[in-house]
Amino acid sequence: MMEFSLVKVRGGMFVPHTDEDKELADKKRIGTVLTADFRETRHPKFHRKFFVLLKLGFDYWTPVGGTVSPHERNLVYRFASELSKWGGEQQTMREVASGFLDAMAQKRANLDVEKSFEAYRKWAVMEAGFYTVVHYPNGTVRKEAKSISFARMDNTEFSEVYRAVFNVIWNHTLQHHFDREADVEQAVNQLMGFA
Repeated sequence: MMEFSLVKVRGGMFVPHTDEDKELADKKRIGTVLTADFRETRHPKFHRKFFVLLKLGFDYWTPVGGTVSPHERNLVYRFASELSKWGGEQQTMREVASGFLDAMAQKRANLDVEKSFEAYRKWAVMEAGFYTVVHYPNGTVRKEAKSISFARMDNTEFSEVYRAVFNVIWNHTLQHHFDREADVEQAVNQLMGFA
């Protein structure tokens, strides 16, 4: 199935939106009749604005913490606390948990970790509450970021995603670098002029 975008221009004509769309249209002979179910997509400028916001947050974000996540650390310490209730000195269990976490961190220290925009984008979308929970064949359950593609959201829904992701990026990173949220919006708009 072929999919391409059209833009309405003066005179009631529809023309291909991108060079890729033009290439698809050019492959059809003159007189070819195509039928389609049309849907209005959100404005591409808004889509670009979302990615500029993400890039701004990503550029200001500095990874910290190490190879053991706060969630993992919290889980291990809570488990040690539960074990101490069943007959173990709480301080001893905490020391055992710390030793385990140190060993895990040491083992992971050999991993070559890099700062990834794609991972950051997915994290921001999930933190904003836009995710699905999936089961993997090995029994684990994980969150996966929902798609923000043109075909899956209208402007209203995308506005909700934009605002929620903006809040995540503001609270996590940008509030430490900008005085006000309005300053972030201004920076995003300025960067869009260069994009």
